[in-house]
Amino acid sequence: MGKRLLLLWTLVRGDAQRLWRALRHPGSPAWLKWAVAGLALYLLSPVDLLPDFIPLLGLADDLVLIPLVIRALLNRLPAHVKAGIDGRTVNA
Repeated sequence: MGKRLLLLWTLVRGDAQRLWRALRHPGSPAWLKWAVAGLALYLLSPVDLLPDFIPLLGLADDLVLIPLVIRALLNRLPAHVKAGIDGRTVNA
């Protein structure tokens, strides 16, 4: 169980770092900034899909939803931004 949690944490941390680099990339689309702002508002908001006072389930929506949204945002990035944050070059 501990190894799985460590692997999950490593994946989420890596995706969060890639998202941060994508935000700082000069070619990042405007929708990305708005989507990340909305994600941050959801994370800080007291309104959740499942209320936090429900034991375990209240935190589970945040622990599942946030990494899924981060991965979805990274998948929607244009190719030149993906290449820029991964350190690759794109032949246009």
